Amino acid sequence: MSLSTLDNSAVIAYLNAAKKARPDLDLATHLGVTDRTLRRWKTGEAAPRKYIASELQRLLDFGSSGSSSKDFSFIDLFAGIGGIRLAFEAIGGECIFTSEWDSYAQKTYAANFPAGHEINGDITKIDADDIPDHDVLLGGFPCQPFSIAGVSKKNALGRAHGFADETQGTLFFDVARIIAKKRPRAFMLENVKNLQTHDRGRTFDVIIRTLRDELGYQIFHKVIDGAHFVPQHRERIIILGFRDPVIFDWDMVDLPEKGNHRLGSILHRKSGEPFIDADQDRFYDHQKRKHLDKYTLTDNLWAYLQNYKKKHQAAGNGFGYGLVTRESITRTLSARYYKDGSEILVSQGSRKNPRRLTPRECARLMGFPDTFKIPVSDTRAYKQFGNSVVVPVIEAVARAMQPLLSQNTSAHTDQRLAA
Repeated sequence: MSLSTLDNSAVIAYLNAAKKARPDLDLATHLGVTDRTLRRWKTGEAAPRKYIASELQRLLDFGSSGSSSKDFSFIDLFAGIGGIRLAFEAIGGECIFTSEWDSYAQKTYAANFPAGHEINGDITKIDADDIPDHDVLLGGFPCQPFSIAGVSKKNALGRAHGFADETQGTLFFDVARIIAKKRPRAFMLENVKNLQTHDRGRTFDVIIRTLRDELGYQIFHKVIDGAHFVPQHRERIIILGFRDPVIFDWDMVDLPEKGNHRLGSILHRKSGEPFIDADQDRFYDHQKRKHLDKYTLTDNLWAYLQNYKKKHQAAGNGFGYGLVTRESITRTLSARYYKDGSEILVSQGSRKNPRRLTPRECARLMGFPDTFKIPVSDTRAYKQFGNSVVVPVIEAVARAMQPLLSQNTSAHTDQRLAA
């Protein structure tokens, strides 16, 4: 039975099971509803929205309960606000180590994953020996520009061997050294589409050769557009690696047809489904049924953006703002969205300036559930969601990997290669 269509008895069963699994948790507060709403769900007067049902499933299947019955363990590197973690917890994984250097991202991560281990900082300062053994390594690693030809003076005098030569000084090197030391069963790395063409393809070639030839993993990679799941074109490359031979094909990843999701599905509504109570009126005035004025562009900013676009159009360039409606599929949300919102401006009609998306709408555009807490300022939230992953894309990849992660996992530690 789909969680989005639970009958009354199933709702009661899930609520009771969640309470039993997490007796320390105030369910109403966690779900962003009132105690009265919980009672109405139990009596059948109201049904939980889909995102509430999904969160109950998350609590039951992969919440931080300290259970040792998880299908596999994973570490979350360059974790950001935890989008990749959400996806792999959804298929039964247990996160046992997290690294994220940005203190504001740490704040958001901690608010949404309050139980369990601490959040470690700069991965470059963490010894691989201090990272626990794990089955899967996950990371949306930043790729600092580098060139094989542009080696350091030290390497010019005496080049190191293997991947330590060609990737030294990049954050990918830290991924490689951890894989080399810990030999996880599998890994998933995420990066921008342009990683493939950086430095005329040489950067990507070094990465693939390092993972495949130096570290000995079976490698698969593919660019996937977030528009399969959300109303946003966001192409990202996914790199999968398996330590032991596996049968895998990208056709195993369930990607719905693009175009089925439109912007209106993630916008605040004047009627119908409200946002979770935890947001209250932070982003939307529910009493007046309108967006807060601060999200509408000022006359000066709107005039500047229009003139900027006209200037580049006259020069034959395609630069400029992107104006969208409820029926649109947007451009890629970027970390610079907080500056002017120019890549995604929501039309409010001819008599009113367009507006930015609110941080909650950005969260939805990235596929985060409405129970995901936003404890930071709007500016920080825009940066965080613009830097994150489209959660359902990663979950679709995770589900394709799942059968390959659950087989003989218990024997993993005994099969590690000697350091």
